[in-house]
Amino acid sequence: MIAAVYRRFGPPEVVTAQEVPPPRPRDHEILVRVCAATVGVVDGLARRGAPWYARVSFGLGRPRFPVLGSDFAGQVAAAGPAVTRFAVGDQVFGTTAPRFGAHAEYICLSEHAAVAPKPAGVTYAEAAALADTTALCFLRDKASLRPGQAVLVNGASGAVGAAVTGVCSGPHARLVRKLGADVVIDYSRADFTRAGRRYDVIFDVAGTSSFGRCRRVLEPGGVYLTTAPSLAILVQMPWTSRFGARRAVVAFTGLRAAGDKRKDLLLIAELAEASALTAVIEACYPLERIADAYRRVDAGHKKGNVIVTMTGPADREQPGG
Repeated sequence: MIAAVYRRFGPPEVVTAQEVPPPRPRDHEILVRVCAATVGVVDGLARRGAPWYARVSFGLGRPRFPVLGSDFAGQVAAAGPAVTRFAVGDQVFGTTAPRFGAHAEYICLSEHAAVAPKPAGVTYAEAAALADTTALCFLRDKASLRPGQAVLVNGASGAVGAAVTGVCSGPHARLVRKLGADVVIDYSRADFTRAGRRYDVIFDVAGTSSFGRCRRVLEPGGVYLTTAPSLAILVQMPWTSRFGARRAVVAFTGLRAAGDKRKDLLLIAELAEASALTAVIEACYPLERIADAYRRVDAGHKKGNVIVTMTGPADREQPGG
């Protein structure tokens, strides 16, 4: 099978499409023919081995995971003899996080992994884009978001049941409004921390702000959420959980139990089938152009998800059969 492999940290060119031995499912495993997978910020961190926390997680001297990619969608190609939750031919989506391996034509997963039936009516690329439940975990579980609260998303996307302010670049303002933001702030023209508004929740998806900057625009009892770990936030989180009127929170959503992720995938599928949640895709690349996909992610300011697609040639023997 073909997989996107890298053996050293570095720029996009270190990742190349190579022929590798195909996996074979064990008793309680399913073999998934991957049709689409996301190329995200975490993949870029792992590929570069920077900043410091990337080496801690992804390998000190050399890459710990030679094939990256976590969020995927595809079809069950084979199943171990003890598998009961899935059957050959089932369309599925899910995530391998905190591990990787989805940038390949096939992956093996436990039937009890974070995998669920693909939402009906969406493409494989859209399903892969929806498999990341980070925002759901942060806003629902960490912020305990309630209807009527004021939310600011830095690196914006929409949210349901709240007054949402989205911070993004000017060219993306139309998309952010379409996704449901009530107010859009162009960060190149205005600093949201000095715009005179206050928020119950600030979700720093982009990781470009800080609790120190945002604290002054948080309401008493407000929460600053970030996806980017730093020494500052790792100190601030336990301190603010006990002292002060405002909290700083970072969460490692990929480390949650597979069962919890699976429940979230089922909820995401339900929302997608009801047209209450829409996948945003900026670009799709064939697996052979994985380096181009990384270049787009590294450039920043992407509008939605970057996807790699696998053709799965019919004349290539399927593994695991």
